[in-house]
Amino acid sequence: MTENKEQRTCEKGHRYYKSSDCPTCPICESERKPETGFLSILAAPARRALENNGITSLETLSAYREEEILKFHGLGPSSIPKLKDALKEKGLAFKEE
Repeated sequence: MTENKEQRTCEKGHRYYKSSDCPTCPICESERKPETGFLSILAAPARRALENNGITSLETLSAYREEEILKFHGLGPSSIPKLKDALKEKGLAFKEE
């Protein structure tokens, strides 16, 4: 453990160490990760970014341009290929310019 990590306890009683100001409990986050669907293939920050913007279905995702999605805090370029593949499997795509 490094000096800059602080032990925290979430409201559910999970104890964890974190160095950032992010209040998200990693244990709670892993418990709420979907087992199926396109959100299950994403890292937690990317999943939260979509959920926080009301995007919980591929149909909703397809109403956005790729550039719009990349502006969401927590969603980076490495998530785009996964999202494109998920959209393509359902016959969908990101909104065109």
